[in-house]
Amino acid sequence: VVPKMVAYKLLKSAFALPDPVQVVCWEGRLEGLLGELALHALDIVLADTAIPSTVRILGHSHLLGESGVSLFASSKIATKYKKNFPTSLDGAPFLLPTSNAMLRRGMDEWFSEKGITPRVVGEFEDGATMKAFGQAGKGIFPGSTVVDKEISRQYLVRKVGDVPDVREQFYALSVERRLKHPGVLAIVDSAQKIIFRNSKLSSKPGH
Repeated sequence: VVPKMVAYKLLKSAFALPDPVQVVCWEGRLEGLLGELALHALDIVLADTAIPSTVRILGHSHLLGESGVSLFASSKIATKYKKNFPTSLDGAPFLLPTSNAMLRRGMDEWFSEKGITPRVVGEFEDGATMKAFGQAGKGIFPGSTVVDKEISRQYLVRKVGDVPDVREQFYALSVERRLKHPGVLAIVDSAQKIIFRNSKLSSKPGH
């Protein structure tokens, strides 16, 4: 799952082309989107994982970049848990993605490494819903550091701390090794030069 704020930052460059293009966004499970990609019904799929080896599709995974993770909460909760971060998080109320999400797996590993046992008060498949509960003061939630200012501004929350050890990777999945569509090229170029400046673009086969 690619957070909607990250998706927007990636896609907005396609709107700035001298020759206008129409952007049509579909949301769904990766397997279904890859099926549409194989049928050439989609130009690219934005994802937080490369094409799985178990998926029978001749495609390519273009790494756009990666981001660390930050933790956010309402002002009252952030003030309480910022001090002595991250040990202060033991027993803290957390809002987390569901167990099938790459971000959740990374967070669970980090909790284990740090000896932190969070009090999970909610699990969400939709990141926007998770952030809305965080805005309402229900707990601490993770978000991409690359859009930390946007998260704080849109949801009126404060950063509790950064978790640089947990990394999110973002890919453009395509049936082409060499991308050609001008809108897709604009997205990839923007990701490499602006959004994820410290990451190098790479491509690897889907199998």
